Amino acid sequence: MAYGTYRGLFRPEWAGPLAKTLVLALVGYGLYQNRHLKSLYLVLLGLALNTLVIFANGGHMPVSLDALKKAGIEGWEDLLKTRGDAVHTLLDESTRLPFLGDVIALPPLRKAASLGDLFVLAGIAGVVVEGALRASGRRLPRRQAALRVLALLLGVLILLALRA
Repeated sequence: MAYGTYRGLFRPEWAGPLAKTLVLALVGYGLYQNRHLKSLYLVLLGLALNTLVIFANGGHMPVSLDALKKAGIEGWEDLLKTRGDAVHTLLDESTRLPFLGDVIALPPLRKAASLGDLFVLAGIAGVVVEGALRASGRRLPRRQAALRVLALLLGVLILLALRA
């Protein structure tokens, strides 16, 4: 839908919110079917934060122009101002819940992310660790499993910081 909107096939006013609603329904179903994986609750929290800011801003995720520049992304200002992107809009003084928008620059990844995105990423990393622990057949105490997930996340953050 985003590509179709960019090409003028769909109107961004309805294509963006419709696409987001469909994605949330499908992801929600997947989360429900895998609710035994505890790390998915972080994914659910991240999706809830993203959903909150998206619906508070008319179906579009607000993006900070400053975060885009810090991440090394240029040339999106005009498209975001006109809401030509079915997913994003430019963060400005009228933005509701701006702190939940894409305001975190991730230069190593050339991305601007939101707090919700970080929770989603942490949850996905946790699911990988949970899956690996279950596949090995070992059952770790919760505290030890949680410490392993935190150590993995810390390692990923250190690698990203060193890459910058």
